[in-house]
Amino acid sequence: METNPHNFTNLFAQLGLPSSATDIEAFIRSHRPLNAEVVLSDALFWSASQAHFLREQIKVDSDWAVVIDKFDTSLRQ
Repeated sequence: METNPHNFTNLFAQLGLPSSATDIEAFIRSHRPLNAEVVLSDALFWSASQAHFLREQIKVDSDWAVVIDKFDTSLRQ
């Protein structure tokens, strides 16, 4: 059973990215706005393994899907 809460900090850690609040804000600022026609997992700034993780979590509608959707929204605002 997974006990980690699914939030931006843990998502960034899962993706192997710096995960402090400052790092997350900087990442979002530097990659915003993501074109509405680009699927999040297809964005050019992901590695193949990061893109795969995002794609699979959405595909299986895992617990991660909610935080990934919120992250996706934050990149498009």
